[in-house]
Amino acid sequence: MPRAPASDATLRERALRVVPGGMWGHLHAQRLPQGYPQFFARAEAGHIWDADGREYVDLMCSWGPIVLGHHDPVVDAAAARQAALGDCLNGPAPVMVELAERLVDRIPHADWAMFQKNGTDATTACVTIARAATGRRVILVAQGSYHGAAPWCTPVPAGTTDTDRAHQLRFRYNDVASLEAAADAAGDDLAAVIVTAFRHDNVVDQEMPTPEFALAMRRLCDRRGAALILDDVRAGFRLHRGGSWEGLGVRPDLSAWSKAIANGHALAAVTGSDALREAASRVFVTGSFWCAAVPMAAALATLQRLDELDAVAHMERLGRRLREGLAALAAQHRVGLRQSGPVQMPLFLFDGDAEFRQGSAFCRAALEAGAYLHPRHNMFLCAAHTDSDMDRVLDAADAGFRAVRRLAA
Repeated sequence: MPRAPASDATLRERALRVVPGGMWGHLHAQRLPQGYPQFFARAEAGHIWDADGREYVDLMCSWGPIVLGHHDPVVDAAAARQAALGDCLNGPAPVMVELAERLVDRIPHADWAMFQKNGTDATTACVTIARAATGRRVILVAQGSYHGAAPWCTPVPAGTTDTDRAHQLRFRYNDVASLEAAADAAGDDLAAVIVTAFRHDNVVDQEMPTPEFALAMRRLCDRRGAALILDDVRAGFRLHRGGSWEGLGVRPDLSAWSKAIANGHALAAVTGSDALREAASRVFVTGSFWCAAVPMAAALATLQRLDELDAVAHMERLGRRLREGLAALAAQHRVGLRQSGPVQMPLFLFDGDAEFRQGSAFCRAALEAGAYLHPRHNMFLCAAHTDSDMDRVLDAADAGFRAVRRLAA
C-alpha cells in the first residue's frame, strides 16, 4: 500500500533529526509567522498546496524563480524533450549556444553570455571577471544590499572572516555623494561597483534607483576605468525584457541573472560587454552541473513565453491593481500601510511595526484565508496570476487588516 502523505508537522520533526536546524539558509532565516507551512506538496499556475493539502494563491513564486507560473506547459515540454536527449553530459549540449545567442540578441548591453546554477554563482563570477579585467581589488557595494550567500557577500557572518570582505567599500543606495566618497577611498584600486536593480534590502522599504544615481554610477565607472555590475538576479525579466535598468537608459558592463530566467529550473547567467570578454575567458569559474542542458532548454522556452504573453505588462497591470486595492483597504481599516518597490515585486510594511507584530498578524490571517504572503520580504507576481487571484488576495488582505486592528484594540 502507498504511504500516506506526511504532514508538515511530521516532516519538520523528521527534518530536525537529519538536517541542522531542520532547515537552512533563507528558509530558516526569514522567520515566517507561526502557523506557516514549511513543506509543499505541489503547485500549478499561480497557486501552491502545502503538505497538509491547503491551497493558496502564491505571491512568493518560489522566492522569484516562477515567472510564468508553476508548470507552464510550454516550458515543461521543452525541458522534457531535452531530458529525453540528455541533461548532464560530458560537455554542453547545442542548446547552450542557442541560449547564449538568444540572450545576446535580447539584452542590449550583452555581447556574450556564460552560465551557472544560481545567483550567488553569477554575482561572484561578475566580481571575479571585473578584478581580472582591471587588475584591481576594490569592489564598491551598497550598504545592506544582498548579492548572495558566498563568504564575500553573505549577510550572516557566521563562519566567515574579516578578510573575506577585505577589499570592499560601502556607499548608500541612491546617494551620489557617498558613492563618490567610496570611489575616492578606493583610489586607483577600484575594480568595480556592484548594484542591485533597485534597493530591495530585507525588512526596509524598497527604493527604485533615481536616474541621476544610475547615470552617476555609469559615469564614475567610465571615468575610473572600473566595471559597472548590475545584479539583476532578483528583478531580471520582471521589470523589462532587456534588463531592469533599460528604462533608465543606463547599461552595465556585466549583469548577473538567475531567478526568473528558466521558470523554476536551476540556472543563472552572466552577460557582459566585449571589453570584458577576454577577462571572462581567463577566469576559472565552473561547476559539475553548470552545463546541464535541461534548464537551458527551459530558459529558451521561458524567454519565448515571456514575450508571447507580454508578461511584464501583465504582471505590472495586476500589481498595480493589487497595490491600489491594498491602499483602499488600509484606508478603510485605518491602518498605516507602506507599499514600496515595483508593483510586480510588492513589499508592504506597517507603520510602527519594528518587531513585525502587525505584519505577522496580517500575513497569518491572509494565509488562513488562502493567500501566501510574506511579512518582511518582497513578493513576486507571475504571468499565470489572474484578476480572480488578485480578488482572492484582496479578500484575504481584508481579513489581514481586521487582524491588525484587533492587535490595536
